[in-house]
Amino acid sequence: MEEIRRGRQTPTQSFVLPYKETEGVEALKIYESTGREAQEWQSLLTCDIMAVNEDGLWLHTRFGYEVPRRNGKNEVIGIRELYGLIKGERILHTAHRTTTSHAAFERLITLLDAMGYKEYQRVKKGEEPADGYTAFRQFGLESIKLFFGGVVNFRTRSSKGGLGEGYDVLIIDEAQEYETDQESALKYVVSDSENPQTIMCGTPPTAVSSGTVFEKFRDKTLSGGNQDSGWAEWSVSEMTDPYDVNAWYECNPSMGIFLTERDIIAEIGDDDIDFNIQRLGLWLKYNQKSAINENEWKALQFNDMPDFDSKLSIGIKYSKDGLNVAMGVAVKTTAGIFVEVLDCRQRREGNDWMLNFIKNVEKQVAQIVVDGQGAQEVFSKDINDWGIKIKPILPTVKEVTTANAKFENAIFEKTLKHGGQPSLKQVVSNCEKRAIGTNGGFGYKAIHPEDEISLMDCIILAHWSAINAKEKKIQKASC
Repeated sequence: MEEIRRGRQTPTQSFVLPYKETEGVEALKIYESTGREAQEWQSLLTCDIMAVNEDGLWLHTRFGYEVPRRNGKNEVIGIRELYGLIKGERILHTAHRTTTSHAAFERLITLLDAMGYKEYQRVKKGEEPADGYTAFRQFGLESIKLFFGGVVNFRTRSSKGGLGEGYDVLIIDEAQEYETDQESALKYVVSDSENPQTIMCGTPPTAVSSGTVFEKFRDKTLSGGNQDSGWAEWSVSEMTDPYDVNAWYECNPSMGIFLTERDIIAEIGDDDIDFNIQRLGLWLKYNQKSAINENEWKALQFNDMPDFDSKLSIGIKYSKDGLNVAMGVAVKTTAGIFVEVLDCRQRREGNDWMLNFIKNVEKQVAQIVVDGQGAQEVFSKDINDWGIKIKPILPTVKEVTTANAKFENAIFEKTLKHGGQPSLKQVVSNCEKRAIGTNGGFGYKAIHPEDEISLMDCIILAHWSAINAKEKKIQKASC
């Protein structure tokens, strides 16, 4: 009889701290008392997540894992929560959608019922049965409490969720949607616990995913940069043919158990990227949501610097939040308009660093464009005080939107060139459009809050200036 092929039971990539003891063994025994049996990969992952140190504390205070859809990754959370209820832990289960958190609530109820626990509506104080629990079923505010155990509250995430409440365990379901402001509100809910643990689970982010926390945690943990943290994933490392059957088994641990080849074939459509993310666990190296992707930007990089064909155009952008200012240059070359960021500094350092540069290269400068409400006038006065004769251009809203449109066209037409600055690439390949004015104009904003969009804005202004700058023609005397 032919042996049934199974999916890979160990992660394709992981970072787990070495351990000798784990509460995962007991958690699995509790789970199996429901009549269910964990798959091998679920058992191994549970033991890794619930490893303890010599003091009996969680070895991984934070643990994240990624498994493609429909493999049973939430069953691991169910095992962990069931253990926590029996052991008296306070648990907060959060999800991106209310329907997801409600499904987790129903799953845990089913497990408790299978163990022989009974739900009670009203019980007199002092008469609570050892095998009893209460369940609050209001949609979006569900909770389960054992009479002689712990409690699990189920919530939809928000930037204010969980504030003022204390828990031992924080579950981040649908972690690909976990946003920075939500993390700021939730990460402190386990601070007061003597033995806290945060668990994140999900899939890699897609084009419509809004979260950034999950991916950053993954990258930092896999590189060894996160203390007391663990990670596990089932994934391909690069774009893969959707019909590669070996990849299906490599990335889906439940293949051959309840996920079949027939199921996978039915999922294959026209979007190879989405299939790679959802079914093969691909973590893209560029942001799909970006208005300009990394490959588009990389295609514009110079290999050999061509000869300059004009004077410099300088773009200066003061950030909208008033914290930073960036300066960039653009110059016409024989191969297109070359752009580069010169520097980005905090505004409290003043304007002298920019004025000093301009003063030293004044004869090579054609135009200076300055944008930033409340800062343009100050810069104009400073440049006059420095004795610089070039009068800065203070663009209107219409001119700024025109500059952005011309920048976009230059990328599509490949008439813009750059030197491959890493900081500039990071911002450009992780930006999205924002509306400006009332006539359909647009600008750009950073997808990641820590990226400074002014790096991009200053070269857009410089590029626009280089297009419009008119070179002074040298008059020749004729006899």
